[in-house]
Amino acid sequence: MKNVETYDWMLLNSIIYKIYTMENLDEMRREFLEQLRLILDFDSADFYLAGATAKEGLSMPVSYNCEARKKVPYKELAYCHRIIEGGKSLVYRLTDMIPKEDWARNKLYQEVYQKNNWQYSLQMVICKDGHFLGMVTFYRTIGKDDFHYDDISIVDMLKEHMAYRLEKSRMEKGEDGGKMTITAAVQEYGLTKREETILRMLLGGFTNDEICEKLVISVNTLKKHILNIYRKLGIRNRVQMFKMIREKE
Repeated sequence: MKNVETYDWMLLNSIIYKIYTMENLDEMRREFLEQLRLILDFDSADFYLAGATAKEGLSMPVSYNCEARKKVPYKELAYCHRIIEGGKSLVYRLTDMIPKEDWARNKLYQEVYQKNNWQYSLQMVICKDGHFLGMVTFYRTIGKDDFHYDDISIVDMLKEHMAYRLEKSRMEKGEDGGKMTITAAVQEYGLTKREETILRMLLGGFTNDEICEKLVISVNTLKKHILNIYRKLGIRNRVQMFKMIREKE
């Protein structure tokens, strides 16, 4: 294991503290990537949350120095299905999972890695109590060396802390078919006060005209707010909104 310097220990402790204490999940994940960059050498990174079903795939990404795809289908993760199904967190290099001779022909490499000038990656599969919760991938560009086992040891120190936080967030989404409370959705996805008000009214059954009249805003302004709400929640319509969030706290 890498001999972690005092400064690195301080940063690791700071990262762990923020994992547990930052209320907004997206902000916590962004801070996690930015802070870890001070210890771990990587050029880009993305952090996805696991969907409830195979159809949903990985979604709701936050990223560092790259533009992450909105969703990643689970079929792209065939190389680590056994890890995901095992239900335990693990950190590994992608080159340890896919033979070098197969990597250049891999669709993921051709459509994602080559496009972004990436050569190597280090991944953290996050699971707890048998639940697959998310995946973090750190990338290095072409021309750099592959990640070392010392790099794995650093990320490995954080995997169980992150698994605890994501599982806690999953549980806080509540019962009622796993739906979130409105308050939990506002905190987790960073909705503004106005967006929260509109979300509550939408869930309360108000029509667009009624909302515009009560808030004294135009229809176009309301539509912009609704689109922002959908974008932050990672949904496309009201049907998905009602499936995701409870009408009552």
